[in-house]
Order: sequence, then C-alpha cells, then structure tokens
Amino acid sequence: MVQKLIWIAAAGGLGSLSRYGLAGLVHRFVGGTFPWGTFAVNALGCLLFGVIWGLVETRAPFGPQVRAMVLTGFMGAFTTFSTFIFETTELLRGGQHLAALLNLAGQNVLGLACLFLGLALAHMAIS
Repeated sequence: MVQKLIWIAAAGGLGSLSRYGLAGLVHRFVGGTFPWGTFAVNALGCLLFGVIWGLVETRAPFGPQVRAMVLTGFMGAFTTFSTFIFETTELLRGGQHLAALLNLAGQNVLGLACLFLGLALAHMAIS
C-alpha cells in the first residue's frame, strides 16, 4: 500500500508540473485575459482520460496499480476536470440523465457559490 501511494504521489507531481507547463505555454502563445491555458489543459485532460479509460475497458493492459498511478495520480493532478467529465459520462451511459445534469449544474453552481463564500470569509477574517 505504501509503495502504491508513493507511485501515485510521484505521478501527481508529474501531472502538476505538466499542467503548469502546458497552461503557461498556451498562455504565452495566445495571451489575453481568457484562461486559454486552463481551457487547453482541461480539453487535453479529457482526451487523455478517454483514451486511457478506453484502453482499460477494451484491452485492460494496465493493472490496478498502474491505473491508480496514471488516472488518480497523473490525471488527477493534471486536471480533475477530466474525472468530473468522466463521471458525468458514466451517469449518461448508465441512463441516469437527470443525475448527469444535476452533476454538471450542481458542481458548477455550488463551486461558484463556495468560492464566493470562501472569499467573503477570508475578507471577514482579515477585517
């Protein structure tokens, strides 16, 4: 178990560095105020997650240790958005359309509300 956690942490470090590098590279080339770097990371993350999961589903070339390292470690640090989209897709594939819509809308609306609440709490603490 400890070895598995070390591999997940190492892959997570690589995922974080990859996210930072790609987002920065895209921002340098595109510029502007729109977050194109994050946009690119999230799109690429979804593509990679889909490819990896598709291989796991059809060929299963990866054992549980490698799946945890790649999907949880690397992809989780690269972008959790890909996991969010994957889970929503699984709800859709399972015919749970209302749950998928609730997941999409709920996480976005709640996320924004929590961010604004966090900002307000931080400002209150500083005042």
